[in-house]
Amino acid sequence: MLSVSGNFSGMKIWGVLLLLMSGVGMRGVAQGPVRIDVDAGRPIGEYRPVWNYFGADEPNYSYAANGQTLMRELAGMSPAPVYLRLHNLLTSGDGSSSLKWGSTGVYREDAQGRPLYDWTITDRIFDAMQKNGVRPIVEVGFMPEALSTHAEPYRHSFPNGSVFTGWSYPPKDYAKWAGLVQAWTGHLHARYGSAVDGWLWEVWNEPDIDYWHGSPEEYDKLYDVTAAAIRKELSGAKIGGPEATGVSAGRSEAFLRQFLEHCARGKNAATGGVGAPLDFISFHPKGSPKMVDGHVRMDVGHQLRATDLGMKVVASFPEWKDTPIILGESDPEGCAACKGVQNGYRNGPLYGVSVAEATARAVELARRDGVKLQGAVTWAFEFEEQPVFAGYRELATSGTAEGKPYLVDKAVLNVFRMMGKMGGERLAVQSSGALPLDALLQGSVRVAADVNAVATRSGNKVDVLLWNYHDDDVAAAPAEVALQVAGMSGKKVRVREYLVDASHSNAYAVWQKMGSPERPTEAQFAELQRAAVLRETGPEKVVGMTGGVTELNLQLARQAVALIVLSW
Repeated sequence: MLSVSGNFSGMKIWGVLLLLMSGVGMRGVAQGPVRIDVDAGRPIGEYRPVWNYFGADEPNYSYAANGQTLMRELAGMSPAPVYLRLHNLLTSGDGSSSLKWGSTGVYREDAQGRPLYDWTITDRIFDAMQKNGVRPIVEVGFMPEALSTHAEPYRHSFPNGSVFTGWSYPPKDYAKWAGLVQAWTGHLHARYGSAVDGWLWEVWNEPDIDYWHGSPEEYDKLYDVTAAAIRKELSGAKIGGPEATGVSAGRSEAFLRQFLEHCARGKNAATGGVGAPLDFISFHPKGSPKMVDGHVRMDVGHQLRATDLGMKVVASFPEWKDTPIILGESDPEGCAACKGVQNGYRNGPLYGVSVAEATARAVELARRDGVKLQGAVTWAFEFEEQPVFAGYRELATSGTAEGKPYLVDKAVLNVFRMMGKMGGERLAVQSSGALPLDALLQGSVRVAADVNAVATRSGNKVDVLLWNYHDDDVAAAPAEVALQVAGMSGKKVRVREYLVDASHSNAYAVWQKMGSPERPTEAQFAELQRAAVLRETGPEKVVGMTGGVTELNLQLARQAVALIVLSW
């Protein structure tokens, strides 16, 4: 638990220096005291949240009872709009779903090859989002069976065999594809009216790998045709792409560059003019965790290198340097529906602290690279009909007891709740425990932990989000933190503390103490739901100030995230 008291005297960072002199690694060794300074009187710009974007492969889970509950929770975290990006919105099928699969059955053809449209299932999806306060990122894909150039086999059987089946191919008739997109866009506009003005539209997903069995030039054509069809119904639609995979030197970087070049100066396949509309640019940075000596070792550096390279590619185009960037899937690794011992971290606090680390550093990279980061999509939602805490990458785990659905939020969701409480103006923050950005890009977080913070101010309230992150998920002594906040007024400040760590706001630890039941009872689900709530560590405290400055002693466990709320 965090321990807060006033009037902390400054201390030297002897621990890190000792380790550097001795050459000893950081595992299990406490860092020296970390000094974090926040200046409430020094705003450095508007705070623009980027955390409020989520996504999933399985669109049909969105209108399940637990899916709708989760959407309401996401929408209620912050005044900032929450966006949901879903795959498989145009995939053929009867609405059945499974891991990495969903279907809507929007398109088929009659005996004469004439298009037949059916919006029944997509209406359920968008109705659920509209009802529960979530905005769509409308991903236009994948290819309906009747339009695919290579339709058989169509539905995959993940985790057996390839998932890149008939839905991943170009259309055999671009005019029919354009007709489908225009008809669907017109239907959505008619059904939801002006609400669609706040939506985002994008073309396909990861066309630089086997999600698209066509050439880059064929993707550019698909983009042109799709964008033109959308704009025929919604002239002001915000359209973007290409949702390329994590940008690395080679194929992925080349794909992104050629796409940006096409949108700037290429011949438009739909209009015959020059270039294509591009309101936001999207790509997917991912980490790469592994098992090392019996424990999980994350790799946030891998994720951030992809972020940095993608941003540098965008910045290299004068036409697109000021175009918003959306990290369309920004995650610690690549497969939400994959299990395995290396993915067990997703159940507990390590997932949440890695998101805090990657999100804050992505914002830092955007400022340094001179680009505009609009959002970072966490590719996680919830899975139906799976065992609780099975290790999937999800925001909440779900189950059924006595025929009633239950949703248990994971620790990561409480980190998003903390982020949602922040707002107003960003404040200047200095942390002696923060790793230099270039060191993190080169070596990730493998020696000293990254003990860092971001802060915002709204009126007479300051929020400080702090974390103690390390790639290696091993036991370690907590960080001693001296938090000093200046620039306030008065003689006293009220302090509230929220915490996510192994024993706070973490339902997974409670589930383990229960004996890890695969199918909890109603009483057990109720207990898990109580444990899953983001809670304060104790009652509000009143701490003295001198000259608008207060100092707090904090003890922050490894892989913990804390939110300190000060008001006066």
